[in-house]
Order: sequence, then C-alpha cells, then structure tokens
Amino acid sequence: MASPIEDFLPDLRAGKMVLLIDEQEGDGALCLAAERVTPQAVNFLATHARGLVSVALTEGRMRHLGIPLLAAPGGKGQPAYGASIEARQGVTTGISAADRARTIAVAVADGAGPGDLAMPGHVVPIQIQRGGVLARMRHPEGAVDLMRLAGLKPAAVLCTVLCDDGSVAQRGDLAALAREHGIKSATLAQLAAYRLRSELLVERTLEADFTSASGATYRAIVYRNAVDRHEHMALVKGVPRAAEPVLVRVHSQCLTGDVFGSERCDCGDQLHHAMELIETLGQGVLIYMHQEGRGIGLANKIRAYALQDRGRDTVEANLELGFESDLRDYGISAQILRDLGVRKVRLLTNNPRKVVGLQDYGIEVVERLPLEVPARSGNIAYLRTKQQKLGHLFSGLKLIS
Repeated sequence: MASPIEDFLPDLRAGKMVLLIDEQEGDGALCLAAERVTPQAVNFLATHARGLVSVALTEGRMRHLGIPLLAAPGGKGQPAYGASIEARQGVTTGISAADRARTIAVAVADGAGPGDLAMPGHVVPIQIQRGGVLARMRHPEGAVDLMRLAGLKPAAVLCTVLCDDGSVAQRGDLAALAREHGIKSATLAQLAAYRLRSELLVERTLEADFTSASGATYRAIVYRNAVDRHEHMALVKGVPRAAEPVLVRVHSQCLTGDVFGSERCDCGDQLHHAMELIETLGQGVLIYMHQEGRGIGLANKIRAYALQDRGRDTVEANLELGFESDLRDYGISAQILRDLGVRKVRLLTNNPRKVVGLQDYGIEVVERLPLEVPARSGNIAYLRTKQQKLGHLFSGLKLIS
C-alpha cells in the first residue's frame, strides 16, 4: 500500500493529495500543499475524509500572523491548536469550500500579516513542533515535512479520514479510499526513516582525547542533534575503516545505572563491559546516546521507578505513564556512525530491535555479539522483563550469589 517518499513529491508540487498513516494509532490523514489549495480540494476533504479541515503551520508563521494558541503545546499525541481563522476579504459566510480555501491561501500568502485574518473563523490552524516527525510522530508534522521535501512552503492542509458512520478510519478503510481515488500513501515511520537517510541531522561540535578510569584512551567526539539540540558522544578507539566491520556499542544514557551504579538495571555493567571489549580489541566505537529511560527522559524514568515499587515491571510502568514500551530510535546513531566512516558493524547488543534499527538506516550489521553481564538480585526481574516482553536475547539468566 505504501509508496516510496520520492514518488510523493511531484504529486505534491502538482497540488495532489497524499495519505499519511500513523501505524501506531492506525489512523490516517489526507494532506496537500497549503499553497496549492483549491475549493475542489477542500470539498473533497469534507466529502471523503470528513474530519476537521486544518492548516498546519510553523511556530514562526503562527507568530507572524498573530494567531494565539488555545492552550500550551500538548504532550504525546496532542496537537497545538490555534484560534480559528478567517480571511478578512474575499469570503462570505466563511464555511463554504471556496471560503475555506481562500482563508488557507491568505494564511500562507507572501506578505500576509495579522490584518489579513479575522478570529474566530472556520479554519483551524495547528502549530507544528520544530523537528517535524523526528520530534513528534504526528500527522501535522508529517504533512509539513512532506511539503519541505517537495520544495514547497512549510504549510499543509490536512484532514483526518473518518468512516461513513463517523468513526476514525483504520487500515482497511484507508487502503480502500486510496485505491478508489488513486491516492498515494505512506506511513509516518516511513517518512521519518526517509529523513534520517536523506538529511544530515548531526554535526560535530567538539573533539578531544579522553582517558577512562581504567587508563584506556579514546577520541571523544561530541555531536549535536539538529532536531532537538540534544548532544551525544562517540568514543572512538583506533581508526575505523569503512571497508571493515567495526566493533560498536550503541549505549543509551542511564544516569542511575551508569553513574550511580543502580542495581535496578544492567546498564552500568554493560557500559563498562563494552569498553573493556573495545579496549581488548584495540579498536571500536562506543556511541553514548542522550535518550534516558528508553527515551522517556529522566523525570519520567523516576516516575516509572515509583510504579515499579508498586509492582509494575518496566514495560507496564512505561505504558501506564502513557509511553510506548521503548521509544528509542537508532537513526541518529546511524548518522553518527556514517560520519565516522563506519558502514559495517559487529554490534554489541542483546536487543534484536537495535540490529533492525541500525539496518533500517543503512548500517550493515554483519554480526551481533552478546553483551551479557551477571544478573543481580536487584535486576533479575528487570532482565526477565527485557527477555520476555522486549525480546532481548540471553543465553541464561542465573542470579549471581
């Protein structure tokens, strides 16, 4: 059902619609370039998509037009809606397809300002988050990402697809709509992967020689992520060669385990063991990623600890807090490896998702090497959860005495 992202771009330039699907939620939205909007397009959205016809705009454009947000930008899955708008001139009641197309055209017109719009109106603007789908995996961010990729203004018209009975359309209904009207479709995850493969989103900021507590020496290179400005570090031992597989560990930051030696997890033990293996070989790369708590952040990780103290396992705690079991993405790690000239890796991991994650972004994993450390009384349940619910591979989980 999904089309290559490259196939979308000429259609968008020609004013055609595309269908963006959120695989996690199962819903989809039709979208098109705001600068190519027509009354016919708005009428099609109202007739066949049936949801709210909105215009997705950048934060800068919202400020320029003087459109206030109805509330502070929401968290996971909550769009930042602005006050509804109407063109001050060239409309009648404002609700017709022609009037709404006119309002959208005015909102994205060169030279337009606050005086060209009235509020409230019949078009709802949505402020997208900086970084697009790489920051928020949602339809508005995805739609604007597509417009940027097509070389168009960063503004999109979009409408969630509903069924005849008013329920949110799911995969089967979305596929039928796309087939019936010859509309190309792609997923938000597919769009994110395309951006990570085609755009350079990391930059080297600093590098210097580094000596660990064990006396091992590395080249420490700090990278800044252009999406959210987070900083990551690569510790490089020796000189990686693109033609040869390089021993690599991609390690997610764990303040409690890596720094304070928490026995709730095996992160600190894994980090030290990976550095020992790289030092023994005399060559390798350790990438230290700023994605605490499987991507939920330090504060939410401590909240998850509190839930674990009440009997939840790590997966259940994340889900109860409203997150997925594992939010980590390995596209930035892949970009760092490519910048280092690494194309083939011998990957130190027990997590098969990490293997697939790097391969999805163009890194060839020629071998997975286990990174098993002895279990402790405080983390044996944690390790069993990783094995049973997240698919981590262990040769055995025996509690050390």
